[in-house]
Formats: sequence, structure tokens, C-alpha cells
Amino acid sequence: MSNIARHIAIIMDGNGRWASERGLKRVKGHERGAEVVRTMTTYASNHPEIEVLTLYAFSTENWKRPKMEVDFLMRLLSNYLKNELKTYIEQEVRFETIGDLSRFSPALRKQIEINKEETKHFTKLTQVLALNYGSHDEITRAVKSLCERREEITVESLENAIESSKFGPVDILIRTGGEQRLSNFLLWQSAYAELFFTQTLWPDFNPDELESIIEAFKKRHRRFGGI
Repeated sequence: MSNIARHIAIIMDGNGRWASERGLKRVKGHERGAEVVRTMTTYASNHPEIEVLTLYAFSTENWKRPKMEVDFLMRLLSNYLKNELKTYIEQEVRFETIGDLSRFSPALRKQIEINKEETKHFTKLTQVLALNYGSHDEITRAVKSLCERREEITVESLENAIESSKFGPVDILIRTGGEQRLSNFLLWQSAYAELFFTQTLWPDFNPDELESIIEAFKKRHRRFGGI
């Protein structure tokens, strides 16, 4: 029986380099990257196996970037959510997030809640945006919640407390852009994920390459610690 690509997670890396290689401002790379998010979400929503697509959109470390770039990313995210609500509905995609949203503006948080509410009944695909997300922060918050409730800390209780756990374990984790590291992304849920690193910059990533990765995934022997 071949592997099933139920949950795919992607570290979308390379927007800035894509723009620099073309003599463009970094923001142009982010704009192009947002278009690719739409393309990949639409493709995943029509794929017979994919149920969850988790995308690393903004990490807890991204606040360290220049303020002008961070401000642009916040505007881009807000516009994306407003514009893509129609796509979510047309493609029957449920929108979800993971991460600490408290640092975002009230207007952005409201738009996030609108998208969640308007799409909560869809089951064709769940698209999860990791926003102000980092696994260290996620696991720390989960441990704190268990301590506050005076619950015993076990593998099972911790998994239930970790926010991303509700979307199930990651089957395929992809990083575009040539770097080969996880960058604090879904460390708990990717414990037995199959990892794929591609030189392709995110703005050039396309459904054909994703399908090639899925086909390669099907040929791997997943042992989950066994033989």
C-alpha cells in the first residue's frame, strides 16, 4: 500500500531572492509568492489525497525584519485574506490558522475570524496559515496551559494541548529556496514527516513540482521507528 499525502506542510522560502535576482524590490517577491499560495491551494483542494495544507506564512522570528517589510507583509496578508475569501468559498476550502495572533492589529484579527467563520463548514481541504508561529512558542504555550490546569504532562496530554495537533501529523514537509532546515516549523507534528528540500524559489514553485514530490513520497518506506 502506497503512502497517502494527507497533510502537506510547506516552508515558503525564496520570495526575497526571487525579487533580487530580477532587480526588483523584495516586496514584489512577496506579492508573487501570494499568487503562488492561491495556485497551490486551488490545486490541493482538487487533489484526491490532500486534506490539509499548512503554509508557513509569518514566523515569530520574522518580526526582526526591517519595519518597512513587516508593515508591507501585514498589509499583504490583510489584502490576501480579503481577496481570497471568494477563492476559499469557490474551492470549498476551510481556512484556519496556527500561531499567536495577539500581536496582529484588531482589523487583521477580525478579518482572520471572518474568513474562518465563512469557511468553517467546508471539508474539501483545510488550508492552515502559520501566522506569528514558531514551534518553540507553540510547545511552550501548550506546557503552560497544562500547568495552569494542573494536568499531568504526558505525550498524550501535550499533543492534545498543542494547537497544530488538531490538524494531524504532517506526512510531507517541503522547503523551497534551497535551504535545508526546519526553521522552528511544526517540530512536534513533523516527527515522522518525509522531508523534501527543493532549490526552486517559492515564486517559481508550481503544481507539477508538488506532484513530483508526492510521487517520490509514495515510493518511500515509512517505518515510524520500526523495521
